[in-house]
Amino acid sequence: MRIAIYGSRRQHKAAEYIRDFLAMLSAAGISVVMHRKLYSHLYELIPRSLAAVATVVDGDDFGADMAVSLGGDGTFLRTAVWVGDKGIPIIGVNTGHLGFLTTLPVERLCELLSALQNDSLRLERRHMLSVRSCLPDSRMVPYALNEVAVAKVETASMIEARVEIDGLHMADYRADGIIVATATGSTAYNLSVGGPIVQPTVDVNVVTPVAAHSLSMRPMVVSGSSVLSITAGGRASHVRLSLDGRSCLLDTGCRIEIARAPFDTLVLLDARRTFADILRDKLHWGES
Repeated sequence: MRIAIYGSRRQHKAAEYIRDFLAMLSAAGISVVMHRKLYSHLYELIPRSLAAVATVVDGDDFGADMAVSLGGDGTFLRTAVWVGDKGIPIIGVNTGHLGFLTTLPVERLCELLSALQNDSLRLERRHMLSVRSCLPDSRMVPYALNEVAVAKVETASMIEARVEIDGLHMADYRADGIIVATATGSTAYNLSVGGPIVQPTVDVNVVTPVAAHSLSMRPMVVSGSSVLSITAGGRASHVRLSLDGRSCLLDTGCRIEIARAPFDTLVLLDARRTFADILRDKLHWGES
C-alpha cells in the first residue's frame, strides 16, 4: 500500500500526531509519498520521523492508493488539485477549525489504518468544475471542487455579468460578483453570501450573486451537467476570477465557460456520520 500526504505548513501543534502516524505506517510496511512543502516544514519539527517517507515530490508526478490531507478545508481543496484525475481517494484530517471536508481530527490520525481495515469509511464522489477562458497564466489549474467566482477587483465598482445556461440567456446581473458553487461548495463562499446549503452528493450547481444590486436576483440551482458562461463587464478594465481561492485578473468582457470537470474527486468520510450530523456539529443547528 502507498499513501500520499499533503499538508499545510501550520503543523506545530499537530507534529507529535504526525510523528506517531509516520511511525505506524513504517511499522506496517506502508510506503509514503509526501509533497515537498510539507516535508520541508516537518523537517524542522520532526526530522528523524521523516525516514518513513520513501518519496518526496514537488508536483503531481506520483501514484498512491489513497491521499491524506493534513490541514483544513483549504488544504483539502489544494490536495484535490494535487491528486487531479488520478482517481485517488482523499481523507481529510483536520488540524484547523471548521473543516466541512475533513473527516478525522488530527488527534485521531493514528486511527486511520484501523478505520480502513474495519470498513468504517465510506467513499463519495464529488463532481468538480472545469473552467475555460482567456486565462493569462497557463500554470493555473482550471479546476475547482468548491466554487468558481467572478468578482470585481477590490477598489472597483460592481460588475455587470451576462449569464447563460446551455447557451440560453438567463439573466444580466449587477453585483459585486457571481459564484458558481458545486453541491460540495455550497457550505463555503456560497453559504456566506446567502446561498442555499445543498446535500453534497446531489448533482447540481448553485449560481449565487454577491451583493446584487436588485433584491429580485436570488440564488438559482441548476443541473450539474449544465454548461454556464459568464461574460463580465463594467467600468473597470479587469475582473477577478477565483477557483477555490486561487485567483487571477481577466480583461473585462472575457467570456468564462464553466462545466463539469472530466473527473470526480473521491472523498473518504466516516461511515457513521451523516451530512446532517456534520451540519449540527459545524453550524450548531438546533442549539438554543
